[in-house]
Amino acid sequence: MPFPSPFSDVEIPDQSLYDYLFGSLSDEDAARVAITDGDRTFTYGELKGAIDAVAGALAAKGIGKGDVVALHAPNVPVWPIIFHGILRAGAVVTTINSLYTPPEIASQLRDSGAQLYVTVSLLLPGALAGCAEVGLGADKVIVLDPTEGHESFLDLLGAGQAPPEVEIDPATDLAVLPYSSGTTGKAKGVMLTHRNLVANIAQFEPMIQLSRDAVVLAVLPFFHIYGMNVILNTTLHLRAKLVTMPKFDLEQFLGLIQDQKIDMLYIAPPMAVALAKHPAVESYDLSSVTRIMSGAAPLDEALGEAVHAKLQCDVLQGYGMTELSPVTHVIPPDRKDLSVGSIGFAIPNVETKVVDPGTGEEIVPVSGERSAPGELWLRGPMVMKGYLGNEQATSETIDADGFLHTGDIVEVGEQGEIFVVDRLKELIKYKGYQVPPAELEAVLLTHPAIADAAVVAHPDEEGGEIPRAFVVLQPGQELSADDVMAYVAEKVAPHKKVRMVDFIDAVPKSASGKILRKDLRGAPTS
Repeated sequence: MPFPSPFSDVEIPDQSLYDYLFGSLSDEDAARVAITDGDRTFTYGELKGAIDAVAGALAAKGIGKGDVVALHAPNVPVWPIIFHGILRAGAVVTTINSLYTPPEIASQLRDSGAQLYVTVSLLLPGALAGCAEVGLGADKVIVLDPTEGHESFLDLLGAGQAPPEVEIDPATDLAVLPYSSGTTGKAKGVMLTHRNLVANIAQFEPMIQLSRDAVVLAVLPFFHIYGMNVILNTTLHLRAKLVTMPKFDLEQFLGLIQDQKIDMLYIAPPMAVALAKHPAVESYDLSSVTRIMSGAAPLDEALGEAVHAKLQCDVLQGYGMTELSPVTHVIPPDRKDLSVGSIGFAIPNVETKVVDPGTGEEIVPVSGERSAPGELWLRGPMVMKGYLGNEQATSETIDADGFLHTGDIVEVGEQGEIFVVDRLKELIKYKGYQVPPAELEAVLLTHPAIADAAVVAHPDEEGGEIPRAFVVLQPGQELSADDVMAYVAEKVAPHKKVRMVDFIDAVPKSASGKILRKDLRGAPTS
């Protein structure tokens, strides 16, 4: 039998994401600062007005219900205006990683069927190259900052079009289409409905226990579901203040915390390493920080404790997946007795199973005892609708009873808290980013001197994990490790780069031809 969250269920409003976030905006809330980067600032009233104007301009271009618009930009104050303007028009946002190369952009555009592209001038060359590869003309590319030959954000605002009347069915209509590798393989479009996103905000908000006076730093990218729904949308629903950073730079990060009096930090483990160990931290006043939430990859208990000791604030860990909108577990701020190495408890409205992957038998936790390990299965209103155009992958991930099989191996602690101890899935987590080994293997095999290849995760203090390649050369061929790394680096986003190379005689495989990655993960380094 599945076991429920220890917290009472919350009501899930039957609303679109726009209505949930902005439909009840009071005059008092409209005057509050919603988002700033230290230079450009929008109040909640200005934010809503700009969102409506963008929706009207997009509708006038023929963008409407069910259409897909690509959004390819770093964290800037206008990002949520474009994002929610697209949703307000009834369309679907597919967010594109700011680091993607033209082939990666083209792949996502082709799969998602995007009809319009929104970016910034800094990313425009790669964006245009990716668009050209799929036949999306330059006239379909909007550049947020004024750029000759393209419409800009100011053009959309100045179009003077009223937002359209759109009927949204929150339970079935898609809101966003981020891309995730799930438990393995090539990145797939994750179909998240308005209800998925609204539900996860409603589930998570009482757990994080933030006030409307909170000041939240948003450096984790909005194109990732963690930045999009946990940081951006939850903060907006709280009517708190969001401070954006376009990319992580430690000195700027520390400076913003000090100058903006940030009290809530959402981070990934590599940022925790910097906070715990970098000498620059001592030069800034970080006393405003009261709470840090780490997610996107496992946080080591000792590292979490080191950050707590350094900043004297609560350090919490959460768990989620893109396919789960994304949060399902978190350490509540008032549970200081829990290990920061755990992911805490299931949030409201989440049902859990822990299943022995070998036998398929459920593992029933017993209070006061540490359970045996098993795969984490989850069910609730935050579970995705499925993978776009991929029924097989959907059915392999979500079973007939509605449980999503995470691929993570967990143990239930003595108080019912969850510890992630291993994983079935093959993904590499580099600085919180997903790196599918199969994608890198496919790139390696395009090199004429490489006969076979396998890629696995290798532990790394700074990145958490790095891609490590095992390469078999063609007879008579010679390559150095640097040659291999440079070849891959030309073809993939920076976070996917191979960072270690070993040359071997043969890749270990099962009788069916599947790469035995477990035989390579513990291989000694040369």
